[in-house]
Amino acid sequence: MVPLRPDPLPFCRPDITEAEIDEVIDTLHSGWLTTGPKTKAFELKFADYVAARQAVAVNSCTGGLHIALAASGIGLGDEVIVPTLTFAATANVVVHQQATPVLVDVEPDTLNINPEAVERAITRRTQAIIPVHLYGHPCEMDALREIAALYHLRIIEDAAHAIGAFWRGRPIGSLGDATVFSFYATKNLVTAEGGMITTNDDDLAREMRKWVLHGISHDAWDRYSEKGSWYYEVVLPGFKYNLTDIQAALGLRQLARLDAMNARRAAIAARYNVGLRDLPELELPVTRPDVCHAWHLYAIRLNLDRLTIGRAEFIEALKREGICASVHFIPLHRHPYYRDRFGFQPSDFPVADAAYERLVSLPLYSCMSWDDVADVIEAVHRVVSRYRF
Repeated sequence: MVPLRPDPLPFCRPDITEAEIDEVIDTLHSGWLTTGPKTKAFELKFADYVAARQAVAVNSCTGGLHIALAASGIGLGDEVIVPTLTFAATANVVVHQQATPVLVDVEPDTLNINPEAVERAITRRTQAIIPVHLYGHPCEMDALREIAALYHLRIIEDAAHAIGAFWRGRPIGSLGDATVFSFYATKNLVTAEGGMITTNDDDLAREMRKWVLHGISHDAWDRYSEKGSWYYEVVLPGFKYNLTDIQAALGLRQLARLDAMNARRAAIAARYNVGLRDLPELELPVTRPDVCHAWHLYAIRLNLDRLTIGRAEFIEALKREGICASVHFIPLHRHPYYRDRFGFQPSDFPVADAAYERLVSLPLYSCMSWDDVADVIEAVHRVVSRYRF
């Protein structure tokens, strides 16, 4: 069998132009490589982009989530509600704070955290909710904000997938107590590694800044600039979670291009929708009418009762056609640590567990060509045709 593509199409590729390269070179020539003026500029521009009062640059979304929990005073004896269908970092940081992650099921259409499941899971120990805007589709934020207000809970949003997304006209990044973004190499905005926390709470922002760099009272920029002072104090046992100016240089240029890159992602997703909509063997992603989707991922669900193969074989068949695909995510309750330590069972999460068996993420990134997109659509048709009942 001759593959559709002799040169495999990668699942993801960062969209880097000469503008990003020139900005990094400028940073290298500047002599300021770690957290400094470009990081500060990136924070200001990012806060403005998501309509938030404050933005705190960090080394990763994981680090940002950890800081947001620590700065919120969440620790031993507390509970934090997390969707089971997410990457492990969302719950790992809760464990790092010696709190208990309480996993809940997701909505059948978007696969985002289910507000009804959240409310059922609340106890006197619950301190926060971490909604995950899965694949770039915003969560049901109005319902979650009402629940949080009623029970006096923090909302710390995991927006690793959702930069540029909107909920009922409001940018993701301006809704919760804190929102954390990822700039990992696969994300819509790339700094190789990195992240940002946004908030409208000035006091929380000040507290989070203390946690970013060892808990010292002044960061390196304050201490080593011409206006800074050599004197500092350690006011809490902070982390080493700062973003560097080299990364911020990438971020500044990427942020300037983000709307265009996200528009390209949306156009690719729309073409997938048209090209795959006539295949009853597939269930395509849902976009609710009151959101702007960031389209970080395009995750289909296989109707396995119409196919003679399972999900793993489907992905291997795509690979033989030269198309790389993936799965997002293995639910937390299926991982040995969370299953064995907390006693989670698949039957506790019927929606997420059933969806997981059927999920396949197709390539989606802004520097894909239309020929690449056409090849993905053709490869999916070939595999479905070969293995349908």
